Amino acid sequence: MKSTEVNYYNNFNEIENKIWQMLNDGASNRNAPFHLPVFVCGDHDARIVVLRKVEKDKSLLQFHSDIRSNKVNTIKKNPHASLLFYDKDEKIQIRVKSSCKINYKNEVAKIAWENTSHMSRKCYLADNGPGTISKDPTSGLNPKIERMEYSKKDSESGFKNFCVIQCFVESIEWLYLAAKGHRRLLIDLKNIKKKYLWLTP
Repeated sequence: MKSTEVNYYNNFNEIENKIWQMLNDGASNRNAPFHLPVFVCGDHDARIVVLRKVEKDKSLLQFHSDIRSNKVNTIKKNPHASLLFYDKDEKIQIRVKSSCKINYKNEVAKIAWENTSHMSRKCYLADNGPGTISKDPTSGLNPKIERMEYSKKDSESGFKNFCVIQCFVESIEWLYLAAKGHRRLLIDLKNIKKKYLWLTP
């Protein structure tokens, strides 16, 4: 068991496979540690997002947003952003640098919207966008929507506020924390030929 563990943390191919396995699990399992990464854009503007889709062959990570959100305007000005993942049990931190694309009222958005549950669509039915100032505490939703008194058909009106953010991975920095000695690896995906660089933790 010990030799297998040492081999894994010293083999960049196995590390890369483990990274994408954890990312895939994060997209498909709401209880997975990688399901809720920190997304950082603009001038270190950070928030939690929900990982919705992962495609290794396209180096793609995807999440949903309200088109009226401040982060959308930030991405329009500067598409470069980062995502931070951490798994406490595995003692693994992943830092991803990416270039983002906003998908709004296109095929990518339509497919994602069709797969968005009735309950999740509620997020996009608010009259005002995220961050709008209110004189009173508010969910932004009218009482009927708060009580889930709306049909799937009613929820279609939320599509006008829905968008998909695609993050095309440019690099992944993997950090493993261990008492016996940490490990750190940079996987550079920006060029046609992928590069692996061991770093001092």
